Amino acid sequence: MPRRTPLATLVAALLLTGACAGPPTSSPPTLPQPAPASPAGSAAAGSAGAGSAGVGSAIEADAMSGIDVVFLSTMVGHSERTLQIVRLARDRVRDDALRTLAAAVEATEADELAAMRGWLPTTGPGASAVAHHHDGHGDDAALDRLRTAPAADVDRVLREVLTEHQRSAADLARSHVDVGRNERVRDLARRIEQSRTAEVELLTGTP
Repeated sequence: MPRRTPLATLVAALLLTGACAGPPTSSPPTLPQPAPASPAGSAAAGSAGAGSAGVGSAIEADAMSGIDVVFLSTMVGHSERTLQIVRLARDRVRDDALRTLAAAVEATEADELAAMRGWLPTTGPGASAVAHHHDGHGDDAALDRLRTAPAADVDRVLREVLTEHQRSAADLARSHVDVGRNERVRDLARRIEQSRTAEVELLTGTP
């Protein structure tokens, strides 16, 4: 049986928290509602229920401001890069608790990614913003560090790379809470900020 560390216990508790968080706060009745979320939440992310955003249909284009569209599109790119990071390292990670955390991050962000893609407009004025902000945070150097890290260093490098990456997501989401216009998008931003902050705390061991 895998060794149960205090961090692994905390991760498991946070997963349960994420599973119970439910879908995003509903918007006015004119907006379509997302489907129920999968029970897989993020380890840390689950802490805020961000992983339970669920796969939603596109929000009406006129219900989102340009800044909401830019935020969603940027977060799509950021989550795509998160999945690259954890999938590149998951089979090489030695620490059980870190492996559990990485798996929870992957489950959460895959769920969020499906939701955000469903919310983004494919036509209309907002679509051009999507096209210009879809690349996200493409730090290829970080991927190269993971790809070339010796086996003994993979855990350390993953912690460093993922900490920096998730901290930038928390900062982006925190900023959007103050400037976003669509309440459903702002609600997602709140939970992303909370979840990524919790992930950074788990990764660094600093509450």
